[in-house]
Amino acid sequence: MALVRWEPVRELTSLQNEMNRLFNTFFDPPATAGNGSTLRRWIPAMDLVETDEHFVLKADLPGLSEEDVNIEVEDNVLTISGERKAEQEEKKEGYFRVERAYGSFRRSLTLPEGVDSDAVQASFDRGVLEVRIPKPEERKPRRVSIKVGDQAKAIEGTETAAS
Repeated sequence: MALVRWEPVRELTSLQNEMNRLFNTFFDPPATAGNGSTLRRWIPAMDLVETDEHFVLKADLPGLSEEDVNIEVEDNVLTISGERKAEQEEKKEGYFRVERAYGSFRRSLTLPEGVDSDAVQASFDRGVLEVRIPKPEERKPRRVSIKVGDQAKAIEGTETAAS
């Protein structure tokens, strides 16, 4: 069992960052295109699934190619960013309507301690990005013996012969 020091300020900062992200999604003023129409902020949908050996992140990125997406791992934080460019459409018969959101995005995920960032793999197929993150190996506890004179005594109390 790991002994972890609780730092309430760090927890509050993390909570505040998540709340700010949530509120910014709803309350940011809508951006306007050059023609006066409003644009919605685009945040791609992502799923995170845990398997026996990996964490698997899937992101829906329709209309993007692998060149439009960046994946970085720094200080145990996986960041996926990119941009979906606006497609210009012709104005016909006096109306113009844009419902599809576009623009740049950035999503970050804190990885568990011990993940090998060099082993992270990504694939892109039909607008779906899949990132496979190997789970860190579980550290097994080891028994530490205390040597007393000519005999070694295990911490749990079982006697073992001295080496």
